Amino acid sequence: MKHTQRSSYTYLIIILGLLTAIGPFSIDMYLPAFPEIAEGLSATHSQVMLSLSSFFIGISAGQLIYGPLLERYGRKKPMFFGLFLYLLASVGCMLAGSVQSLIAFRLLQALGGCAGMVAARAVVRDMFEPGRMAKIFSSLILVVAISPIVAPTLGGYITAAWGWRYVFGALILMALIILGGIMFMLPETKQPDPTYSLKPKAILRSFGDVFKNSQFNTYAFTGAIAAAGLYAYISGSPFVFMELFHVSEKQYGWIFAFIAFGLITASQVNNLLLRKYKSEQIVKASLICQAICGTVLLVIAWIGIKSLLLTILMIFLFLSCQGFLFPNSSALSLAPFSKNAGTASGLMGAIQMSIGAGASALVSIMQNSTALPMSGVMALCAFLSLSVLLLSKRIIKYKCSKEAVEEEEVEMISTL
Repeated sequence: MKHTQRSSYTYLIIILGLLTAIGPFSIDMYLPAFPEIAEGLSATHSQVMLSLSSFFIGISAGQLIYGPLLERYGRKKPMFFGLFLYLLASVGCMLAGSVQSLIAFRLLQALGGCAGMVAARAVVRDMFEPGRMAKIFSSLILVVAISPIVAPTLGGYITAAWGWRYVFGALILMALIILGGIMFMLPETKQPDPTYSLKPKAILRSFGDVFKNSQFNTYAFTGAIAAAGLYAYISGSPFVFMELFHVSEKQYGWIFAFIAFGLITASQVNNLLLRKYKSEQIVKASLICQAICGTVLLVIAWIGIKSLLLTILMIFLFLSCQGFLFPNSSALSLAPFSKNAGTASGLMGAIQMSIGAGASALVSIMQNSTALPMSGVMALCAFLSLSVLLLSKRIIKYKCSKEAVEEEEVEMISTL
């Protein structure tokens, strides 16, 4: 690969990674500020957690909106619109005078930020063949994983130095940088299609066509339920580490960063494994490992072992599996679609975020001043994801066998 081509590829990965990371960055960066936000807005910890849930809801619904827009108007225009909405909502979060207004602005912030997440996946499908997509998604994780490493640590320092409102000021700066990258360095990978209808009936039909694909269903839901374990961790970890184990805001940021390092390492090991194994094999093995780690984590919480190091280790191993699951399940979900990649990307993201929001809300609802809600939901997600994969595979295999028998019968009849 020539130097200029390598440089262009690097810039492309960085921009797509930042677009994908804006949602996770918006979540991770304000987590260490939860106690100060609650105090500053005269709210409870549970009320502040609702701002996280509202963000998940917005990012789920928004991806269904941007999928069709990306097909109609190309990739870049919807990205610009979404990021401008994100900027305005971030200013609202920074100036929020009550927890209710913060919850509302976080919803709008998510509706804007998710444009980049949907578009980034669609651009990958536009530019690369299915065989290379898993490797590209693994490369994106290098950029995306900066979020859980840098964001909580940076958020903790900003909160300690200037207060929680300046966390949203940092997010505004990040959005401006991404806007510049899109404007000057990201090519338009799909021209606008004026024939693509934005009428509700046509949009629903388009989503229905994607949803009918058995490979999409299998890996979109498998990946989404597995990823929900990550959202359960994000939702429950501030309480577990800062309240139960009494770590400081800065220490929480470093713990969060260390755990994220496992996800980064796994994503790069995934590139090596793809030389020898298929994505389907890696997904299955990763889910089995994740289910085992989730069980151990749940047992630790159930019998009341209060070991900070052991808890960190098991979460580290659990989330490292996500470094194998995300790139492979995403690639397998989008592989069947070349024409309507934007719609497929939007639907996949909506499924993932909806289930993630449910897991986050479940941790909040089950809150009982122990680590059980977080650990229990993480373990449940791992087992459900593995069950969905195995069950879907059996259903697909049965259907294929049945179709083969029917075709054979038709051939026999035609020869009579």
